[in-house]
Amino acid sequence: MILDQKEFKEIAKHLEDFEKKREEQIAKSREVIKLSKQIIYSLHRNDLKEAEKYVLAIKKEMKLLSPKDYDTGMVSVAFQEYGEALCFFHFVKEKKIPTAKALNLDPESYLMGLCDLTGELMRRGVNAVIKKDYDEAILCKDTVDEIYGAFLAFDFRNGELRKKFDSIKWNLKKLEDVAYDIKTKLEK
Repeated sequence: MILDQKEFKEIAKHLEDFEKKREEQIAKSREVIKLSKQIIYSLHRNDLKEAEKYVLAIKKEMKLLSPKDYDTGMVSVAFQEYGEALCFFHFVKEKKIPTAKALNLDPESYLMGLCDLTGELMRRGVNAVIKKDYDEAILCKDTVDEIYGAFLAFDFRNGELRKKFDSIKWNLKKLEDVAYDIKTKLEK
């Protein structure tokens, strides 16, 4: 025989193991993404107790999630969604946004999560105006403005992070319009 058959069996085993790990990571990623959405939904309903329950669950799931992507793209999305959800949770609970280090996130996942966070802050700000909680609406606007200012220090290449960064401008503009409407109404 010209080929080493034993080596081919080892390669087949390697590929089989890779596929098994890949499928496991896809399932774990889906769970993290689902829990992230549940955290955010709970927070928009002002159900902090339910959100805290999901935060505990997502932290357990994150410990099982490998940073290796296994050619899926799902793992990086799960990390971003986790960052967005936990940043939103801490904003609502403590009026602070945790660091990438505190969340144990790589810089890109953290930044992508922050970009997505601005959409949730915009939604929270608009809902605050509906409830006549103008201070909360202004805090949301100021927070998005601060995030936008911090992002201006970067020179992103054309990619996913650049596209998400551009969405911050739109969210900030919407919140500035809301803040202007508040100011106009309060001055009448």
